[in-house]
Amino acid sequence: MEAKSNEIELVKNQVSSTAIVVFLNIEGITNEESMIFPNDEANCMNWILGHMIYIRNAFLNILGEESIWNNEQFSCYNRGEIAWNRKAEFVSFEELKSYFKQSQEKLQAKLNSMESFNPDNIKDISTLCLHEIYHSGQLGYLRRILGRPGAIR
Repeated sequence: MEAKSNEIELVKNQVSSTAIVVFLNIEGITNEESMIFPNDEANCMNWILGHMIYIRNAFLNILGEESIWNNEQFSCYNRGEIAWNRKAEFVSFEELKSYFKQSQEKLQAKLNSMESFNPDNIKDISTLCLHEIYHSGQLGYLRRILGRPGAIR
């Protein structure tokens, strides 16, 4: 059997590493804490995690998989939305954690089953990895702002 492409191995590592960072940064955060908007303007943890899941659905779609949720129903987490204005639509942080776990399992399974990427999708896949890294770091800062100890040492 032919070895997997380097691109797939790289993306698998990015996706699994980012998930570890996300899970460490959200561990122990309550729903109430997840709804705190620093300075009443910066995005809260709930929105950032929901947004990561929303964009992960696009990642899954690019790889030929179905989304884990209905994007229309969860449109409050879409890019460009003003989170503060739509906070009444947010789902509980525990529910988001469950959706993130599901997206992780589905993404890992898909990547494990692939031999190569469609070359037309490489740029998008790379950008989606960057998106995850960017927001997983934001969760780390928000954790500290909430008065929690840093999770990455």
